[in-house]
Amino acid sequence: MSEPTSTTPEETREQQTSVVAAKLPKRLILLLLFLAIASISGIVAKQGVLFCILTLFMVIAVLGRQKAGLYMLRGYTIIQLGLVSLLPVILYDPDNLVAGPSTFRLGDWEGKLPDYLVFGLLIALSVVQVWVAFNAKVKAYCHVKTNMNIMR
Repeated sequence: MSEPTSTTPEETREQQTSVVAAKLPKRLILLLLFLAIASISGIVAKQGVLFCILTLFMVIAVLGRQKAGLYMLRGYTIIQLGLVSLLPVILYDPDNLVAGPSTFRLGDWEGKLPDYLVFGLLIALSVVQVWVAFNAKVKAYCHVKTNMNIMR
């Protein structure tokens, strides 16, 4: 018979952390759900279909715990934050100037919202996305040892 080996508390903790994988954070679930719904609606509306397909690949890669998915999510977040921050400058170009509130149509419903409210909502969504993408729990969810191949 073999004698039981004694382990130190550090070794026990390392064994427990290696066995228990990080769980999918709830905030990441909500962000990925939002991105998936936005991408599917973009495909249905035939608006930026290639970009929507790439976003769906990113969602699948993050769900698959790929390191590449995490990098794509972070890059997507930084680019989106930059574009949303420039949105007021781009839209208030004198050649693009549209007077009045923005009109939104959803089926038979038509709503009008002021531009500052639309910009504020988009910037708030971008800030929330930055908070989620650069969170330590999200980083712990994606495997460090998983390679960069998202098609694996």
